Amino acid sequence: MAPAAAAERGNVVATDAAVAPQRKPSASVQQARTRPTQGELVERCLMPSATTIDIGANLVDSSFDKDRSAVLERAAQAGVEACIVTGTCERTAKAAAELCGSQIGRQHGLWFTAGVHPHHAKDCTEHTLTMLRELASHPRCVAIGECGLDFNRNFSPPEAQERWFAAQVQLAEELQLPLFMHCRDAGQRFAAILSEQRRTVPGVVHCFTGSKEELEACLEQGLSIGITGWVCDDRPERGGAELAALLPLIPGDRLMIETDCPYLTPRSITPSKARPQRNEPALLPHVLRAVAAARGESPEETARLTTENARRFFKLPAAALT
Repeated sequence: MAPAAAAERGNVVATDAAVAPQRKPSASVQQARTRPTQGELVERCLMPSATTIDIGANLVDSSFDKDRSAVLERAAQAGVEACIVTGTCERTAKAAAELCGSQIGRQHGLWFTAGVHPHHAKDCTEHTLTMLRELASHPRCVAIGECGLDFNRNFSPPEAQERWFAAQVQLAEELQLPLFMHCRDAGQRFAAILSEQRRTVPGVVHCFTGSKEELEACLEQGLSIGITGWVCDDRPERGGAELAALLPLIPGDRLMIETDCPYLTPRSITPSKARPQRNEPALLPHVLRAVAAARGESPEETARLTTENARRFFKLPAAALT
């Protein structure tokens, strides 16, 4: 189009716009313009606390791709001095290694686990174990996992889950790294596999949601327990109250806390419209307060215990986590 024609067309459009009746934005457009972002919602419910460590954060999840730096800055504001980034398969473990080894990862005290979640056990091969062994040599790798059993959904056949869980227990023993584990609706087989393996390395059952019997079995095996925002869930069918009632049974030196973000946003954040849909490490103090209340401790005491436990379990530096 010639310049003159373009200018003339532009004038016509401008004239038409000037005389056309103005329409009010639809309700959906108005709502989209005023709805806060996930980050803004988190900022509104920030609860700075004593130093904490988030032992289970899925920070390589795609939901963090647009604002990961801001997420880590908010975590620091909330007193979270370090996060253990969870590797659940070959792709996420490699991504976690890259993130934790980067400048921003070192700056914000990010470390990672290398493992295969039971949901992905059907995709495991001997090559997978070779990859995990290589990733475990990374200076920021602090555990083997997330590994274990999940008979709740059986996204992988139980026999595949059991085979590759046992293989990862053996790998952790070989490398003398802790185990970061998952168990859901599989307590008996989980305990049996751990008993069958020659295991001298420590282990933690992350996002524990089991029964009193399962908790006692884990403690008898010398395992530590990770508690998430599940304990903040007030819906009767979810069992948050039952979990809270078990927390005093966990020895002080075996308790750790986590967000398991972007999942399990603490439902203690009210009203619901103020609650972010995406969980992130900055919300860990909400988990801390719920755990402390259930145990009859001050948040400061629970923060001290869980932070010391995480540092010792994952062999993190005592002071500078960079």
